[in-house]
Amino acid sequence: MNKTINDPWIKLSGCLCQEEYDLIHLLQLHCSKEDQIILKLELDYKLSDAANGADKAHIHNINEFMYFSGAQLAGYLGISAFGGTSAPLEITGMVHPDYRRQGIFSKLFELALAEGRRRNTDSMLLLCDRNSASGQTFLEKSGASYSVSEFEMYLQDDTAEVNKRRMCDISFSKATNADAFEIARQNVIYFGSSFDEENENIPLPEDEEKRGMTIYLAKKDDQIVGKVHLQLTNGLGGIYGLGVLQEHRGKGFGRAILLGAVEKLKAANATEIMLQVAAENATALNLYKSCGFRETSIMDYFELE
Repeated sequence: MNKTINDPWIKLSGCLCQEEYDLIHLLQLHCSKEDQIILKLELDYKLSDAANGADKAHIHNINEFMYFSGAQLAGYLGISAFGGTSAPLEITGMVHPDYRRQGIFSKLFELALAEGRRRNTDSMLLLCDRNSASGQTFLEKSGASYSVSEFEMYLQDDTAEVNKRRMCDISFSKATNADAFEIARQNVIYFGSSFDEENENIPLPEDEEKRGMTIYLAKKDDQIVGKVHLQLTNGLGGIYGLGVLQEHRGKGFGRAILLGAVEKLKAANATEIMLQVAAENATALNLYKSCGFRETSIMDYFELE
């Protein structure tokens, strides 16, 4: 039976403070356990971002929407912006199981849409775990259309030692701000993102590192063949943005970059290692499986124009 909302109030913020992080994280753990789902909230990234002052956009933008019933955080919706100002805003959130079906998420979503219009964004991506019944129901009513799905995969069968014998001789070079356009150019090739070379808002690798995401360029004989982004948070290592340039594919560089990334995260004392891959990217999916990664959840992306 649902609890009655008492003394409702809404808190809006551009970035997270530690107190807000703790409240949202507690709600995240409760919802994830109750519904057996994954919530991609990017809380650690956002907290690190705020602590390091790497992104000043939060001064003018609202990214955190919190609905309280008295002192209890009953609902949360967050906006994430990745890939510069041209990339769509990503929206995800949750409502405490005891306070559902009382219009909480609809209200937060309404405020987020207003923020999106204020920022003149062309579209928003709404994220939802495939197994979230309440989330999928909400999306059906939102007017958003299905876009893509993404597998979350964890390293479970550590075959790195076997694969080392098939590794190419590549090296990793930590990206600096001087490499920002090269990173953006590769993102266009791999993920279809876009950027304007005159745009000064392209994410800078050194700022990304302050947020906890370190970008490496993969090289063979001092020639760039691809890249990968690595993150380590509370023992969990994440591998993102991995790609090999078209002219260097079919030479084993993808496997070498992946296994090199695993080695780097292990050297940094990662106790678990995960990555995300588009469900339709069969080549990458098969590569990750062959290196010991297994699917643990599916995240659906819906686009709202």
